Amino acid sequence: MTRQILALAVPALGALIAEPLFLLADTAIVGHLGVDQLAGVGLGTTVLQTAVGLMIFLAYATTPAVARQFGAGNLPKALAAGRDGVWLGLALGLVLAALGWVAAPALAGLMGADGAALGYAVDYLRWSMPGVPAMLLVMAATGTLRGLQDGRTPLIVAGGGFAVNIVLNFALVYGAGLSVAGSAIGTSIAQWLMALVYLALLLPRMRREGVGLRPSAAGLRASARAGGWLMLRTVSLRAAILSTVWVVTAHGTVTLAAHQLVFTFFSTLAFALDALAIAAQSLIGKELGAGDVDRTRALNRTMMRWGLWFGVLTGALLAALAWIIPRGFSGDPSVWHAATIGLLVLAVQQPICGLVFVLDGVLIGAGDARYLALAGLVNLAFYWPVLALVAFLPLPGEAVGWVWAAFFVYMLARAATLSWRVRDDRWMRVGAA
Repeated sequence: MTRQILALAVPALGALIAEPLFLLADTAIVGHLGVDQLAGVGLGTTVLQTAVGLMIFLAYATTPAVARQFGAGNLPKALAAGRDGVWLGLALGLVLAALGWVAAPALAGLMGADGAALGYAVDYLRWSMPGVPAMLLVMAATGTLRGLQDGRTPLIVAGGGFAVNIVLNFALVYGAGLSVAGSAIGTSIAQWLMALVYLALLLPRMRREGVGLRPSAAGLRASARAGGWLMLRTVSLRAAILSTVWVVTAHGTVTLAAHQLVFTFFSTLAFALDALAIAAQSLIGKELGAGDVDRTRALNRTMMRWGLWFGVLTGALLAALAWIIPRGFSGDPSVWHAATIGLLVLAVQQPICGLVFVLDGVLIGAGDARYLALAGLVNLAFYWPVLALVAFLPLPGEAVGWVWAAFFVYMLARAATLSWRVRDDRWMRVGAA
């Protein structure tokens, strides 16, 4: 069991890091053009990340659907589920690309851009749009391969795409003199090359199994239905994060800077936990498809234990380094002090974070998207009143500490709703359906 988990989790971690690396490469290459260009790309990537991030359901819905059929021993139906997910991703991508091209000036202005930075932000957004259908297709194809218990191929494709992206961006920005637009065009081309690689891998398998290329109306409806619930789950998570930033901003620049530092470490650790969650999606879906309740139950216990222990280890490491880490990111002693307090609070909640991320993956793998969406709304109902106290009451000490204490309440609410769901076997729907 340990070998199976690691075989999926370790490659998933590498593939998860690839997308931020695409944006990091854009930032590094454009950064030498000037301040306005860098500011424009920064705003553009924020909009792009938000839009594409909401579409992560394409991978999360496709993985368990494919894994369930694969576990049931029905490879043609598994590939058909993946095919339908890919078609849905392509269709949504085309709609988003068209809307994004038209709305780019309004979106950049909404983010506060003006002057030369506004023009560069619009350029980056518009020339990123041709790559959006490929991005969403890649998400669905990645979910398909993970559902087929293949975590290595997405890692290889993501690594190759990152390397090609750097070469293209450098050549187009500096060699062709296309400035910010060249960076976006290079990334779009790299995304389409990745999409073509996935199609070259999946189409021959589909032909061998007699799976047609045309999507199934029932399959598209099932993908959209599961995806809709998963999108609502993602929206609730984004709402929690954005409302937290709103409260932090009201407390001043030092608090905002310290919060950004703490949130960076929360996000970094989340990558490792997401890798475990992705392994859970694949394995739980497969075992439920095979009808093996005992193994599903054992996998759930193992994943929960791994999440808790990972949280204990990272929490201890954060606590030990909380006084040192901020000095590497800021030269302001007031930011050091505030960030140290925030990191200590984050360290305390790490075991709960580990449990939450893993259980989230388990229930996604079980196809329990509706419960996750509704639980997300319940969690917000608990969190927002606590966050309001931090926003409006004159609390003593550093505000960033209180903000992260409030966020701990949110994570506890998530842990409670998810743990309640897996307290018995009712969340396990066995079989291919």
